Amino acid sequence: MNSTAEAEVYDAIIIGSGAAGLSAAQSLGRALRRTLILDTGTPRNRYAAQMHNVLGHDGTSPEELIRVGLEEAAHYGVERVDAGVHRVSESTRSSGPRELVVTLDSGTQLFARSVIAASGLTDELPAIPGLAERWGRSVLHCPYCHGWEVRGQGLAVLATTPMQVHQAQLIRQWSDRLTFFSAGAGELPAETIQRLESRGVVVDPTPVVEVTGDGGAVHAVVLEDGRSVAVDAIFTAGAHLPRDHYLRGLDLDREETPVGSFLKVDAMGTTSHDRIWAVGNVANPMATVPMSMAMGSFAGAAANAALVTEEFDLAAAGQNK
Repeated sequence: MNSTAEAEVYDAIIIGSGAAGLSAAQSLGRALRRTLILDTGTPRNRYAAQMHNVLGHDGTSPEELIRVGLEEAAHYGVERVDAGVHRVSESTRSSGPRELVVTLDSGTQLFARSVIAASGLTDELPAIPGLAERWGRSVLHCPYCHGWEVRGQGLAVLATTPMQVHQAQLIRQWSDRLTFFSAGAGELPAETIQRLESRGVVVDPTPVVEVTGDGGAVHAVVLEDGRSVAVDAIFTAGAHLPRDHYLRGLDLDREETPVGSFLKVDAMGTTSHDRIWAVGNVANPMATVPMSMAMGSFAGAAANAALVTEEFDLAAAGQNK
């Protein structure tokens, strides 16, 4: 990235090149918008070997989807730079089209008429030895993404919040060999335990202190009382930490949800700033790959529409054509 490029204004800068960011890039590229993707190459689903429940791409690796998506975006003139973003702020350098300043971790400043945040989130797992090392392989979070592959096996749900009572009920659809390690959910009412046990779910309130296995495979969980319980896969949930630090200085509206604080967006992904969109897991922690694609596509179209409106406003005022 040279000094000339740094001084130019992009129609859109997209932060993140996962399913959401690449879908937004494709919409904007096809709309003839000068678009730049900034990315550090650490998508949320990079730990998974395959994607599932993605129509037309079942079994495809996340890396392959990104590779093809980048090729398609490049075909429409979209650029990509490997860089982290430190801050997005307002620009006051122009009296014409509105601009935002995107400051990279390196200190370089770029200018854009719109910004789409598609930087995903980080799953912060419990500090249990052997758990995080197997994330995305035999330690899982979404039964719709991974349930078929472990159907009928010895499964466990490791609770980190009371919400995982629901997850335990859900996972029962994929296997009748299920243990719910409930310590992280707190003390369960007797009726909740009876409900789970009515379908053969084993409820064990003893805390899990270690996960053992071979490579990416889980073999067992070790409990605080010394017992070892054999399992083939574990479903759990970490704390959802959206990667939106670079937007914090703009004081955008947020929503407090049962799974964390996230940027408040409308159906098109628009934040409380009318030139900033947030799509994919950075705004919705439950969004799957197809949902993120749709969100990105909508946001790309919305960003283009906002720029079109501004261009006509300026032209009608005699400032631009």
